[in-house]
Amino acid sequence: MKIFPSFFLFVTTLFFSVFSLSLQASSPSQSLYREIHQLISFRNVLPDKNLLPDWSPDKNPCTFHGVTCKEDKVTSIDLSSKPLNVGFSAVASSLLSLAGLESLSLSNSHINGSISDFKCSASLTSLNLSRNTISGPVSTLSSFGSCIGLKHLNVSSNTLDFPGNIPGGLKLSSSLEVLDLSTNSLSGANVVGWILSNGCSELKHLAVSGNKISGDVDVSRCVNLEFLDISSNNFSTSVPSLGACSALQHLDISANKFSGDFSNAISACTELKSLNISGNQFAGAIPSLPLKSLEYLSLAENNFTGEIPELLSGACGTLAGLDLSGNEFHGTVPPFLASCHLLESLVLSSNNFSGELPMDTLLEMRGLKVLDLSFNEFSGELPESLTNLSASLLTLDLSSNNFSGPILPNLCRSPKTTLRELYLQNNGFTGKIPATLSNCSELVSLHLSFNYLSGTIPSSLGSLSKLRDLKLWLNMLQGEIPKELMYVNTLETLILDFNYLTGEIPSGLSNCTNLNWISLSNNRLTGQIPRWIGRLESLAILKLSNNSFYGNIPAELGDCRSLIWLDLNTNYFNGTIPAEMFKQSGKIAVNFIAGKRYVYIKNDGMNKECHGAGNLLEFQGIRWEQLNRVSTRNPCNFTRVYKGHTSPTFDNNGSMMFLDMSYNMLSGYIPKEIGSMPYLFILNLGHNSISGSIPDEVGDLRGLNILDLSSNKLDGRIPQAMSALTMLTEIDLSNNLLSGPIPEMGQFETFSPVKFLNNSGLCGYPLPRCGPANADGSAHQRSHGRKPASSVAGSVAMGLLFSFVCIFGLILVGREMKKRRRKKEAELEMYAEGHGNSGDRTGNNTNWKLTGAKEALNPALEIELLQHLKVAVACLEDRAWKRPTILQVIAMFKKIQAGSGLDSQSTIGSIEDGGFSTVEMVDMSIKEVPEGKF
Repeated sequence: MKIFPSFFLFVTTLFFSVFSLSLQASSPSQSLYREIHQLISFRNVLPDKNLLPDWSPDKNPCTFHGVTCKEDKVTSIDLSSKPLNVGFSAVASSLLSLAGLESLSLSNSHINGSISDFKCSASLTSLNLSRNTISGPVSTLSSFGSCIGLKHLNVSSNTLDFPGNIPGGLKLSSSLEVLDLSTNSLSGANVVGWILSNGCSELKHLAVSGNKISGDVDVSRCVNLEFLDISSNNFSTSVPSLGACSALQHLDISANKFSGDFSNAISACTELKSLNISGNQFAGAIPSLPLKSLEYLSLAENNFTGEIPELLSGACGTLAGLDLSGNEFHGTVPPFLASCHLLESLVLSSNNFSGELPMDTLLEMRGLKVLDLSFNEFSGELPESLTNLSASLLTLDLSSNNFSGPILPNLCRSPKTTLRELYLQNNGFTGKIPATLSNCSELVSLHLSFNYLSGTIPSSLGSLSKLRDLKLWLNMLQGEIPKELMYVNTLETLILDFNYLTGEIPSGLSNCTNLNWISLSNNRLTGQIPRWIGRLESLAILKLSNNSFYGNIPAELGDCRSLIWLDLNTNYFNGTIPAEMFKQSGKIAVNFIAGKRYVYIKNDGMNKECHGAGNLLEFQGIRWEQLNRVSTRNPCNFTRVYKGHTSPTFDNNGSMMFLDMSYNMLSGYIPKEIGSMPYLFILNLGHNSISGSIPDEVGDLRGLNILDLSSNKLDGRIPQAMSALTMLTEIDLSNNLLSGPIPEMGQFETFSPVKFLNNSGLCGYPLPRCGPANADGSAHQRSHGRKPASSVAGSVAMGLLFSFVCIFGLILVGREMKKRRRKKEAELEMYAEGHGNSGDRTGNNTNWKLTGAKEALNPALEIELLQHLKVAVACLEDRAWKRPTILQVIAMFKKIQAGSGLDSQSTIGSIEDGGFSTVEMVDMSIKEVPEGKF
């Protein structure tokens, strides 16, 4: 009986012991209470009080989201990609002073403000503040000197600057090992020297890429440096001083302006594993390099010449990646590369290699995954042995060469083929597209454009369940678009322009909800635009021009939440323009189509058979001068060509930027909702049967550059609100029923009369002045009638001013003509010496063909001189109402220069605030464009 009380006492003791332990496990220890207070203080300053819902004062902080503890201390906090939206001061006061904190990561957390002095935990070793908007001079980083244990500091992708003349240098912990200042706003000379002026004995990793730093780079005192990245800056002096560099493993000096001999500077860097000197101005033969440990070597985009030297064979024991693209190498792939068994990536694009594919060498590279031989001069038919190589490749790029014959039926012989990207565009391939390409079940991109392929599109391509890009434009394909493509749910890009396709758009494409670019122009397609297209939320570009589509334009197009480019010109559409089309305006975000290569051929209006405002063409992997092949299937003149990469500049606030519905049978009114598109750059509704008046809301299209409403049945007056279109450079309102005075303000004073012709009721400059029969025109006429004597002197003065402007323009033309002639003579001398046939590979410059005979006068300049004389005569017109205004004179000068050879080199044009942020406009005959990849 005595056992029972003892047992009861034991059980009770055990219960309270377990209960006490459980309380200790679930409740914060005494040492954590101070840290709870600091963490909750930080949460309380966040604008979004619901952002960290589990950060509660009644919970153990070790259970908070992003918090890690060791031995009852908060040691790590990671709130990366959380939209905290607070200033750095809040981070400093509440988090950096946590006693046991070792690591803090706030990358992409919307931290703003500048850095000021603060108290820092002595235990902090790693701090990541990258991808925020921290600003101020880089010298403020010296505040982190209070973090005496700091070893890793990353403040890349912020907006720190270097105002210059900052005394003392950067003062950080002497134990710092990693410093990343990439992609800030640092500029000026010797920034690197200032950063390292207080010593770098422990520094292992230094990155300052993506700034605008110039001057010298001397890291010879950083004896432990393993990683150095100074790429994408403005360095142009001698190559960096690396010292002994016995520890250096990664060196990236790419995208600068270095030149000269760099071999001596890196000769001691025997442990180098990665060397990138691409995008500089090194020239001549490849010099000797430290190859013993090299795993990756890029010499791309320089001016190296000759054949690939055998000295590179010294790296074959370790080399995994070799990039020699964008140089002037010739010959073929050297046989010694066959011994590079570890080589996985070989990029030799944009050189002058020629001959047939060196299959004996390539087949020996058993580890090869990426083979890029694009933009060379390889020729012949594809050898059957290529099928043995393609079985193990991930990427095969043979685009823009001179291959001919059929595409190998066995290129995808085995269903186990790993090929993901196949680029054969811009060659001379003939025959049919092999149905066996479907065996490449891993294919993501298939690009066969710019060839002479015939037959139909194989229905078997519908089994490529991972395919994202299908590009087959400018071939001779016939038949219908395969309905089996409905099974390719991953499809994003469907480019089939300039073929002979017939039938309707397959209804099954509605399953391809990831489509963002559909381009079917210049075929023989028919039917109506399917209403399900409105369900393609990612569709940004839809081109259906130059086909035989008919019926109403579906209002469901307004459900496309990403549509920025709509080209429906030259079809048989009828009915009205649905107002619902524009309901997404101000909401569009299309960042997902960034980086796509394109050209835009602008319609210069010189050929009546050329319809529409222009043609947007996908242009990946195609030579610039090959646009001539498009001209055989397109009546347009190629005098204005824009090129670039898609780069949307709006985010959830965009609108359509290109709308062309010209040359159809549309009727009804122009909906006022059309004025809701702030980013609209081109609007072409010409050659329809649209009636009614031009809505005032067109004046709200402040980004509009080109407007064509010609050949309709529009009546009423031109809205005065349109004078606010300050970006307007081209307009065509001819062949309508418009009446009343042309607005006198804004860009209307710069347009020629032909743009307003065949509107019997229109009057005012540049047409004849309005008569008294027009109520609005009477005031207009009075403004051009007899002026009081007091204004005569002013008129004379303005006439003299205009004459001075015109004569000054003539002087500039004369000087430019002399300058051009001197340049021409210099080019001729260079040509005679054999140095005149190299062009800029990026296509940024025009390489005019030289004839060897000096010209007496450039015909373009002669025409331009006559045009300036006409402007001068107009300035001296004695009838004031016919004399051009100062705005008109300036516009005429601009127009003359735009259409002349004053700047025969490429000129930069920008579609401001649009979906394609920066483009390069080349005003030239396409035959005068140099070869190159861009």
